[in-house]
Amino acid sequence: MKIHFIGIGGIGISGLAQYMRYKGHEVSGSDISDGLITKKLRSLGIKVTVPHDASAISNQDLVIHSAIIRPDNPEIVEAKTRGIEVLARREALLRILDTSKVYSVAGAHGKSTTTAILSAIMDGSAIIGAESKAFGSNVRYDASSDIMIFEADESDGSFINSNPHCSIVVNAEPEHMEYYDYNFELFYDSYKTFIKSAPCRILNAEDPFLSKLIGEIEANWLYPSKEITELKFVLIDDEPHTRFTLRDLGSFDVWGFGKHIALDASLAILAANESMDIELIREKILTFKGIKKRFDIVGAQSDRVIIDDYGHHPTEIKATFESLKEYALLKGFDKITAIWQPHKYSRTIDNLEEFIKCFEGAAELIILPVWPAGEAMREIDFKEKFKRYNLIMADNISRANNTITIIKDKEELKTLDKGLIIGFGAGDLTYQIRGTA
Repeated sequence: MKIHFIGIGGIGISGLAQYMRYKGHEVSGSDISDGLITKKLRSLGIKVTVPHDASAISNQDLVIHSAIIRPDNPEIVEAKTRGIEVLARREALLRILDTSKVYSVAGAHGKSTTTAILSAIMDGSAIIGAESKAFGSNVRYDASSDIMIFEADESDGSFINSNPHCSIVVNAEPEHMEYYDYNFELFYDSYKTFIKSAPCRILNAEDPFLSKLIGEIEANWLYPSKEITELKFVLIDDEPHTRFTLRDLGSFDVWGFGKHIALDASLAILAANESMDIELIREKILTFKGIKKRFDIVGAQSDRVIIDDYGHHPTEIKATFESLKEYALLKGFDKITAIWQPHKYSRTIDNLEEFIKCFEGAAELIILPVWPAGEAMREIDFKEKFKRYNLIMADNISRANNTITIIKDKEELKTLDKGLIIGFGAGDLTYQIRGTA
C-alpha cells in the first residue's frame, strides 16, 4: 500500500511509519516543521513534506494522522475529496497490529523504559515512544517473528486498540484527562478494557487503581515493596545500574538508578518469563543501555555530569530526582542543579503543588518559560510559588562543551560547570542542553 502519515514528526506516528515501511509499504508523511525525527525519516528513504499542504496527497491508498491533527487540515480535506481512506492513529492500530503477538505496555509513567527493557530481553519487532540506545532507534523490525513489543498510549485511548496478547501496566495515574473530558470513570474503564482484552496480564498491585482490581481480574500481580528486595545502586564500568532480587528468581542488574527502574524491569522480566527461561532473561537484560532523554548522560568529566531527562510530570521528576541523589553520592558530587522547562500550562497548573515539592534537594532551580505545546498562555506566578528554592528565572540556556550558560533578556546570568546538572522537560530543552538548539 501507499500510506501517508500526517504528523510524522511525532515519536508515536514516526514509529508506525517506520514499521510499515519495513513491512514493505510505500510510506510518505508531513509535519508542521522540520526536526530531528523528520530528518532521520528522510535518511531512511521516507518522503517528508513540510508544512502540511494539500499537494502532499496524490494517489495514496490510506492516510493516517496523529491525535492532534484537526479535521480541517488541508491534507485530510484533500484525501477525503479524493476518496482516500483517512484514519486516526488509534483506528489504524487495529490494522497495523492485528496479526502480531503484542506485548503492550501502558501507564502514565515508566512505559517507555519498561517497553525498552522488554525489547532488550525479547526478540521480535518493537515500537517505543523513545529511542532505545541499544539499537539507536524507537523502532526495531524482525521479519522472522510475530512478536511485537509495543508502547501503548492512553493519551488518545489508542491503547485499547493495540491487540494485546500481554497487557503490562506500570501504573494508571490520571493523565491526559482532557481527552476523557475529565471523566475519571471513563478513564479507568479504558484501562480495564485494555487489561481484560489480553490473555496475559502483568500488573503493578500497588497502584491505587489497579489494586482495586485484585480479585476481579486474574493476573500476575507484582507487589514491588515485598517482591523486589536487596535493592542496591552500583556503577558498572562507571555506568549507573540498579541491582535487585525479584521473588525467588534471583538477582538482576539493569541500567539506570532507582526503585522505579527496578519496578519497570520487574514487570518486563515477568512478562518475558511467560515464554522465556529466566537465565536467558538475566543475561539479555544487560543489553539494555537506557533510552534517549531518560536519565540521559549527555556530558561528563571529573567535576561535572550533564543529564537530559524527559520528565514533565511531578511523579516522573520526583522519581528521577531521588535516583539523582543516589548517583551524586556514588560520584562524590555535593551539588545538584535542576533546569525545568514546564510542559503545557494545563499540566503545570493542574499539578502545581506537586511540582513545587519534587525538586527538593536541588542546590539551584532554574525555571524556563512554559513549553505550551499549542496551548494558550495562562498566568503562573513561578517566583512566588517556588520561592523556597534558590531560584533563577531564565529565558533559555546554551551549551558549549560541558558548560551550561543561563540566559535572561539575552544576557548571560550564570555559568554552570560543577556538580550534577539536569534538565527536565518534554519541549526543546533537550536541544538546548545538548548544544544542538
